[in-house]
This record gives sequence, C-alpha cells and structure tokens, in this order.
Amino acid sequence: MDGTIDTRALIDPIDRDAMAKAPSYHRAPSARLFIGLIAGIVVVAVGGFVLLGTLPTPSRGGSGPTPLLGIGLLAAAAVAVVAVLSWRTRRIKRFRLSQFAAANGMTYTADLSYPPFPGMIFGIGSSRQSTDVLRANRPRPVEFGNYRYTVRHGKRSTTHHWGYVAVKLDVPLPNIVLDAIGNNGFGSNLPAAFQRAQRLSLEGDFDRHFTLYCPDGYERDALYLFTPDIMARFIDHAAELDVEIIDDWLFLYTKREVSTLDPDTWAWLFSVIDALMTKLDQWARWRDDRLQPQTSGAPEHPLAPGAQTASPAVGLLTPPPGVAPSGRRLRRSGTWIPVAFVVGTLIVWIVTRMN
Repeated sequence: MDGTIDTRALIDPIDRDAMAKAPSYHRAPSARLFIGLIAGIVVVAVGGFVLLGTLPTPSRGGSGPTPLLGIGLLAAAAVAVVAVLSWRTRRIKRFRLSQFAAANGMTYTADLSYPPFPGMIFGIGSSRQSTDVLRANRPRPVEFGNYRYTVRHGKRSTTHHWGYVAVKLDVPLPNIVLDAIGNNGFGSNLPAAFQRAQRLSLEGDFDRHFTLYCPDGYERDALYLFTPDIMARFIDHAAELDVEIIDDWLFLYTKREVSTLDPDTWAWLFSVIDALMTKLDQWARWRDDRLQPQTSGAPEHPLAPGAQTASPAVGLLTPPPGVAPSGRRLRRSGTWIPVAFVVGTLIVWIVTRMN
C-alpha cells in the first residue's frame, strides 16, 4: 500500500455489462422481478382481506373496494418498493466495492460469519458478522471490514455496529489499548473496561488524545513500542480511532463504516495505514525478557528490551518471539455506566413511590 488509490469504481457510472457478468449476489434485481414481487404481495394482501371478510360482496350490498383494502394494498406496494430498492442498493454497493478492491490489488468478500480475530469486539454477543471485507497482502496483511454483533438483555437485544482495520504484525506483542478521547461520549465507547492501575501516561500531549492501557510490569515495553515518532503518527493520523494491540494483530476501531463507497474515507484509511506501516517494522525487534532466552547468531537490536550480552563465543542470548502470560491480556473491570443507570432508575422509582 503506497498511499495511492484508484477510487473510480466507487463513483463512476456502473458498467452494466461487467455487472451482468459478475457473481449473482452482485446483480441488481431486474424490472421483471420487481413487478413480480409487487404482484405477489398484492395477491397475498387481497387473499388475506378475502379470508378476513373485509372485501364487499353483493349480499352485503357493497359496490367497490373498501378503504381498508386500498390502504392495505398501498402499504403492501410500499413495502415491496422499499425492499427492492434496498436490495438493489446493497447489490450495487457490493459490486462497486468488488471492483474497487480489484483495482487496488485487494480481494473482496461480501459476508464472513464469526471472524476469527482476538480483538475485543470480536468475542462479544451472538450473530457476529463481518460484511464488505477487503483484504490486502502487501507489504503486510491488512483487512478492512464492517462488523456487527448482537447482545441480549433478557427479552431485548441490541445490535452493535463497528468498522475495523486489522493489521498483521511480525511478532506477538503485549495487549495494549489506546482509547481515543476524541470519539468518547459519556465515558468510553469501547465495549470493554480496563482496570485503572494499568493506565500509563506518556510524554508530550499524547494523553490529550489517547488513554493508554498496558499490562502491569510492561510499562517499559510500552515506552519502547510507542516512541515519540510513533506517538506523533497516531496523533496526526489516527486520533479518532481506538487502537488495540493483541497477539500479533493491530486493530483500529471506529463506530462508523470502514468499508464504504465514500472515496474520502478510503483516502483517510490508506493514509493511516501508510503512516504506521514503516514504523511497525521496528516492533518486530521487540522481545519479552520474561521468556527463556535462546542463542542467536545475529546481533539483537540494542534498543530491544530483551537483549542481553554474553560471551562472543556463545553469541547473544535473546528471548524468543512471544509474550509471557502476564502480558498477553489486560485485566478488565466492570463498567460503571450500567450500574449508575440501574441505581439512578431505582432512586427515581423510590422517589416516585414516596410521592
């Protein structure tokens, strides 16, 4: 990804011949299908009214359709029109995104159930689904997608929507989260809460843009990973995105669609990835000095926290790639917002009862 993208497929008039040859899920419904769907709904509606006895009959002295029938037919036709237009819009979006992916050396997948990622948003709820997934493999694997999952609360359920960018790293790293302050509302917008003791303050004005969480004992490692130049790049390009490093993945999260037909969104996302890509290479040299060292014939980078000197005959003793158990996952805490809501509701109920 070199920062240059071809967005013509997102905005140019559609090539109807190319769309006709595309896989069936890309094709817009034909006019014949549209008319057939409306006719089918009208027939069902009329049959329903007949069974319910709402149509006038000669014995009832009726002379024409009842107002109820007319309203029902109009409603049925409106539902059919909305359904077909929504279907057509969805198919056109899929076709445009598939063409955009091909023009920029990426692949396109329309739907992916239960994506196997370790990030915090991917292990919650049910009906987990990634849609409009675009993947690039050079210079390293990157995936763009929209994601949703459903959380049930008794008889009620809520569907949550996210956009994400997943970047494959060279080695596993400690679980670190950057909670972007700019996209928070009444508290953090993240679906997980982390213990405050894991917060780490960094130099400069980084704390004005992000709240950083790292596992206990990994503060020095976080400082190695987030050098001033990398912090500057996150501030300049990703200040509205939440960031999670977990295992050998870097995730960027947002509550808006990532895979979209908006060229400006894609230009922004590509600029974010390009700004971070060269700096991610130095993260490959990080080693966890809590792991058992191993002999290496090549010198380790002098800044790597795990580098340890040894006799020239033996070479350098360096830990293998990986993360000790204490650094693999942040410790989570319960969020106070639901508790505050329940307590507030209880107080209002008590006051109302007393009056």
